[in-house]
This record gives sequence, C-alpha cells and structure tokens, in this order.
Amino acid sequence: MNLLRIGNFSGFYGDRADALREMLTGGELDVLTGDYLAELTMLILGRDRLKDPGAGYARTFLRQLEDCLGLARERSVKIVTNAGGLNPAGLADAVRQLAGRLGVPVRVAHVEGDDLTARHPGSLAAHAYLGGFGIAECLRGGADVVITGRVTDAALVTGPAAAHFGWRPGEYDRLAGAVVAGHVLECGTQATGGNYAFFGDGDVRRPGFPLAEIHEDGSCVVTKHPGTGGFVDVGTVTAQLLYETAGARYAGPDVTARLDTVRLTQDGPDRVRVEGVRGEAPPPTLKVGLNRLGGFRNEVVFVLTGLDIEAKAALVREQMADALAKSPPAETRWELARTDHADAGTEETASALLRLVVRDPDQAVVGRALSGAAIELALASYPGFHVVAPPGRGAPYGVFEDVFVDHGAVDHVAVLHDGRRVPVAPPRDTAPLTDPTRPPLPDPLPAGPTRRAPLGRVAGARSGDKGGDANVGVWARSEDAWRWLAHELTVDRFRQLIPESRELPVTRHVLPNLRALNFVVTGILGAGVAAQHRFDPQAKALGEWLRSRHLDLPEALL
Repeated sequence: MNLLRIGNFSGFYGDRADALREMLTGGELDVLTGDYLAELTMLILGRDRLKDPGAGYARTFLRQLEDCLGLARERSVKIVTNAGGLNPAGLADAVRQLAGRLGVPVRVAHVEGDDLTARHPGSLAAHAYLGGFGIAECLRGGADVVITGRVTDAALVTGPAAAHFGWRPGEYDRLAGAVVAGHVLECGTQATGGNYAFFGDGDVRRPGFPLAEIHEDGSCVVTKHPGTGGFVDVGTVTAQLLYETAGARYAGPDVTARLDTVRLTQDGPDRVRVEGVRGEAPPPTLKVGLNRLGGFRNEVVFVLTGLDIEAKAALVREQMADALAKSPPAETRWELARTDHADAGTEETASALLRLVVRDPDQAVVGRALSGAAIELALASYPGFHVVAPPGRGAPYGVFEDVFVDHGAVDHVAVLHDGRRVPVAPPRDTAPLTDPTRPPLPDPLPAGPTRRAPLGRVAGARSGDKGGDANVGVWARSEDAWRWLAHELTVDRFRQLIPESRELPVTRHVLPNLRALNFVVTGILGAGVAAQHRFDPQAKALGEWLRSRHLDLPEALL
C-alpha cells in the first residue's frame, strides 16, 4: 500500500472531547494521533504525580477511548498518543484494563526512556524529547494502541510512517517529509482554519480536524474529512508550519527537516500538497525540558472607572507600595490597560484595568500580606474602588528551561504489547545545527504611492512560545506582497512595532518558498509559560498585535 492516512484528534490537553469519534466516523483513516503535551502540561502532570505517584497521564484520553475503542478496533484504525505524559506505562495498563472491561481485544504497547527527572535534582519533571522509532517498533510488533511520554510532537506521525513504509534511520528526506506533516497535524484544527489570521475566508465556527495522506517518498496531502467545518488552503498550512519554529533547520531526534525546501500547492478544495522537503542528519544532542517550581505568585486587578484614570492609578500604586514595603516581594509588576472610552455608554467600557502581579519564594509574602493590603483599601482609596476578584493565598508557578544531553544518555525503549522490550538505538550519524546560508531576497517592489494601514491588510502571522522565547511567523499571500514584506519588515522595523522586543535579542529568518519571515524574540516570556511573565504568557496573540500595527503600505497591495 503506497498511501498512509494519518489523522489528528487532539492538539492539547483539553481539546474537543468528541473529536476522536468524529475522526473515526468521518472518513477513511489508518492511524489517529493525539497530542496532549506542552511545556505547561508537563508541569501540571508533575504536580498531579506529587499527589499521586500513579498519576501523571492525561485522564481525559481514557474517557475518550471508552466511547471509541470498539469503533477504532472495528475500523482497524491504530491510535498513537503522547497522553502517557509522565507515566506512559501507567496509562498503557489503564487502557488494557479499559479494554478488558469493554470486551474489546486490543494490543497496547508503550514507549519509555524519556524520564530523566532523577538525574536533575530539584526538578518536578525532566523529560527528553524522543523520536519516532520507538513508536515504529511498537507498531511493527502488532500494537493497536501506542502510548508514549515526551516525544516530539511530529514523532506521532514519523513513527507510524516509518513502520508502514519500512523507513530506517538515515532516510532523511522521507523522514523530514513526515516531520513536516506531523508539525502541520500536531495542533489539530490550527491547520483547518482555527486561530487563523484570515479566518473570514471560510466558516471556522467548528473546524474539522486535519489528516495527512502520506506517500512512500515522504510527500503528503493535508486535508480533512468531507463535510467537516473549517478549510484547508496554502495559507492555513503555512501558518501552522511557522508555528513555534525558528530558522530553516527544524531539528528533531531522528532528522533535521529543512523548512526552506517545503513546497506547498493547492491540490483542490481543502487539499494542500506538501512536497520537496529535504532532510539532514539530526543534531548530536537531545533536548530535555526541565520543569521546576519557581515560587509563588499572586495578582490583583483594580478597576478604575471614568475620569482621572492616571491619577487614580498613581494613588493606588502609592498606597500599595506602602503596604508592600513591610515585606517586599522578590518581584513586583504593575500594568495599566487603558480599556476605557470617553463618554462611554456602559460602565464596563468606561473602565480601565490596573494589574498588580507579585512573585516570591515565600507564599506568605504574596498571599495574605497582599490580599489584606488590597482589600483594606476598599473604603480608603480612589472613587469607585473595586477589584475584578479578591486576591487569593498565592499559587505556585513553574519555571521551564531547556538542557541538552547526548543521544546515548537516554534509554529509548519500545515495550511491546506482549511485554518484550526493544531498545531503540541512537542515530548513527549526527550533524551540528548551524544556520544555512542566507537566501537571496526577491527584487523590491517598485516605489509608488503609499497609505497608512495595518500590516495585517497584506500579511498573515502566527506566534507561539518555546520556553522563554517567542516566535512570530509572518507571511505574504501574493508575490508582490512578499517583495515588499521581505525588504520592509526588518529586525529594526519589528522592534519599532513591538516595543517589548527593543531591548531583547531578535533574530529574523527568511523562508522564500513560504513567502515568510520568522522572528524569534529571545527572553520575552521570561522563564516560560508557567511563570506567566507577561499578559499573554504564551505569546499566542503577539502576531495579531504585530498585524494591527500601522505602516506605510503600497497602495498597489491594498
């Protein structure tokens, strides 16, 4: 068989519960993948494991499977998921128990070896990002359900593809094609119009989940089941390709995929062909995500209504400063959001929000000391004093960081459905990760009349987080727009438009095949999403903020 149909039914822990059934009943499939893990999810599962050593996996997956395990068996659809989180063996046992209770004969295997927590004292969870060949061994051994812990998101696709087509390590172009397919599928409906800059191009009220028709050479067609919502076009696939990536080399444990070689073409309604992907040897080290508790955090949001907003903000800041001086938190941060409008027709639209965030290793410093100081001002501060919600006792926050280990430092093992343990060898060849030669830019657009307008009138964007860094991928929808964008949106211009980035390292990567620029802003998210360093802690809307900024746009593009 020269075609493998792989679908996705989950892009994060908490995604649409009925997606598994929808994908199983909506059309033909060979494999279904579910991605549940993110940096924040690993912290959540780590805290679960502190309370219960038998926990540490995504329990919602079991509820989804209870409804659909028999259906998947009936339709001969394999299920591959990283819902095992910190405890893949525990979830595999739970699936076996579920299958026995339901009377559905399925073979369950799992992958282990990613857990390095014991080697990193003080961490709540430390897990290496494994590749897809452990999954492939489980499937070659006859598994119907494969449970993993921390593998790369794309490994959920490269593993089944390697098993189906017989790929072996070193077949870099084929593996790189599957990595690109996996990256497009991993976030579910983000490939079918969800969170899309030009969402008005289709009906995205309930996007269907995506699937990829993968060929033996590693090329694929990204599509969705007939009759489901959303849409698939070159733009939606481009947006997802740029999500949480950086430069032209997209490194993984099995292969480094060259994103600058990807070619996308519309292959019919809701069908995008992905081809031309080249691959290279993976880097000599594996990424390990370290999660630890960073201390305690609390916040209070004061509502300032009507006149004299700045003076009211100054008053409450001075009052709180006096109170907090008795036991100063390690970090104090204020932010005034001017959401108020003059002569507003509702009280809500007449109000601004003043946000105070404090952090400290000691919960008492950010707990009752803060809440008491804030509430004591209820009758003694600015006119109209109230808060969005009473501050609590302070909650723990997490810190994420990347470290790297040699491939040989990890015992990557496929545990087959019959209990046999198959070691997965590290890659034989590796290559240090370097930036490729900068590609030439297109010819500039000829000079002509301009009009002040938002960047988003001519460009799309998608942004996301990688630890403490954020990336913003920006792409043009026409060749002329690309000719303008490539020369206009420099690092200096980006810094002008995004003031938060002005004192931070910003790197621009050029991807001509995608008519795209990818900006990486180092450190903008502090210690990662769990630290909630900024208003938008995962930088999900950073790209939309950029698109809203005004520039002098060529009238020919408008």
